Amino acid sequence: MEYIRLTKENLEQEHICCAISNNKDIQVSSKKAWLAERFDDGLVFLKSIERGKCFIEYIPAEHAWNPIEADGYMYIDCLWVSGSFKGHGYSNDLLQACISDSQTKGKKGLCILSSAKKKPFLADPRFLKYKGFTICDEADNGIQFWYLPFEEDAVKPQFRPCAKHPHIDQPGYVLYYTSQCPFNAKYVPVLEQTARDHQIPFEAVHIRDKEQARNAPTPVTTYALFFNGEYVTNEQMNDKKFLKLNSSLQG
Repeated sequence: MEYIRLTKENLEQEHICCAISNNKDIQVSSKKAWLAERFDDGLVFLKSIERGKCFIEYIPAEHAWNPIEADGYMYIDCLWVSGSFKGHGYSNDLLQACISDSQTKGKKGLCILSSAKKKPFLADPRFLKYKGFTICDEADNGIQFWYLPFEEDAVKPQFRPCAKHPHIDQPGYVLYYTSQCPFNAKYVPVLEQTARDHQIPFEAVHIRDKEQARNAPTPVTTYALFFNGEYVTNEQMNDKKFLKLNSSLQG
């Protein structure tokens, strides 16, 4: 497998794996705009040259859009291999490329979000354990912070206090999200319209900068849905899934 690194120069010509459409698609344009603004912060997006979901995206933890304290580490935004790419060792290739690059850059290690049991859009804890990662922190909602230190005495990364106990005071549904995930550009408006149509209290909070993300009331900032103050899920939903969820929570 050959891989290519996205840059400002080739961004418009390359597909971005997690949203494989033309550049006029709102999901693609939203994600590419987000990436373009992060390259100067040291973000790396390494992907298969073939079209499909096979890539790793990582950034120096100081610039991560998450409420974490992990100075000197490299934070992995996403490691995604799916479909026909599974089972060929590509996850190992991408992770090793990240490790080598991070060591060259003098980083203390890697860190990434996961959970006790596999959740959608989060790293598989079994894979992380297999690769030598261990848990360094955990929030009340079960979201875990895993790390792979390059030295034994490296200080453990941790969540910021605002993310340790995910809770908000606002009633109804509140969704925190960023443009890091391209699906939000399509599905957040769908949820907003669905909520209006069914008179369901709903507010979408679009996190637009790093400082806002670092102070979010949730470890997962790409997509975090709350209901009556309590964290519910990090899984993107369409209208049918949202209405089903609402029915179960209201019932």
